[in-house]
Amino acid sequence: MSEKENVVTKDYKDRLFQFIFGQADHKDWTLSLYNAVNDSDYADPEAIEFNTIKEALYLGMHNDVSFIIAQEMNLYEHQSTYNPNMPLRQMQYVSGAYEAYVKKHKLNKYGVTQVMLPTPHLIVFYNGAREVDDCVILNLSDAFSEDTRDTSDIQVRVKMLNINAGRNKKLMEQCRPLFEYAWVMDTSRRYKLEGHEDPVDETIRIMPMDFVIRDFIMAHREEVKDMLLTEYNEAASHELFQLEGERIGREITSVRDIRKIMEKMNYSAEEAMDLLDVPRELREKYAKEL
Repeated sequence: MSEKENVVTKDYKDRLFQFIFGQADHKDWTLSLYNAVNDSDYADPEAIEFNTIKEALYLGMHNDVSFIIAQEMNLYEHQSTYNPNMPLRQMQYVSGAYEAYVKKHKLNKYGVTQVMLPTPHLIVFYNGAREVDDCVILNLSDAFSEDTRDTSDIQVRVKMLNINAGRNKKLMEQCRPLFEYAWVMDTSRRYKLEGHEDPVDETIRIMPMDFVIRDFIMAHREEVKDMLLTEYNEAASHELFQLEGERIGREITSVRDIRKIMEKMNYSAEEAMDLLDVPRELREKYAKEL
C-alpha cells in the first residue's frame, strides 16, 4: 500500500461512500462503479476527473462524489433513508458543478457561441429500511402543483438504485467495490439491530479476506468506525420520525420522542434535543418532563 493511501483528509470524514468512491488513489473503484451503472467498459481510471463540490467553497453545500468522464458529468449520492427531495438537491449540486466547470475552462456563457457542457447523470444509491424497487425514478416535477407541473420549463430526473442485500444483483456483480461497500453497511446495521456491543468492530473483524476494499478499510479503521457510527445514528434518527403518506419527514411530537432517542442511542437529554433540533425556548420545559 502506498504512503499516499495512508493519508486521510478532513474532506472525507463524513460518508463512507465518499471515502471509498471519491479517492484519487482508487479511481479504479470509481470507474468500476461508473461502468456498472452505465453498462460500459472504460478501462483507464485516469480518465476520471473528480469535481466533487466542497463545502468550504459553496457555503455549506457539498455532495458525495461527482466526476467527469467521456463528456459526462456524474453526480453520485448515497442515501440510507428514502428522500423524494433528491431531485432538488441534485439540481443544486449540478448547478454548483457547472459553475465550477465554466470557471475552470474559462467559458463565456454571455457570448454568441454555444458553450458545450458535459451531459449530467444523477444517481442515488439507496440502502434504507423502506422497501423500494431496484430502480426508482425521482422527478423534480413531483414537487410542483399537479395543476401546473406539466407546464414546467424545468425537469430534473434522478435515478435511485437500491443497493440493499439481494437487490440489483447484476449491478453488484459488475462492481465488486459496490457489493463490498453494501455488505459493510448491511452487516453493521444488522449487528446493531441485534444488539451487538460493538457492531462496527465486529463487521470489520469478519470482513472476508478477499474483499478488494479490505486493506483500505483496515488502514483507516478508526475513521471508518466513526463514519459508520455517524451514518447509523443519522439514519436511525430519520427513521424514527418518518411518516408515511403525504408527509414523510422528521417531526417532534412530544417528550416521548426525546426519550426514544436517549434510549436507542444512549444520548443525554441535551444531545437528543440537539439531534432533534428542539428550539431553545422549549428545552427547559421538556427537560423538566423527562
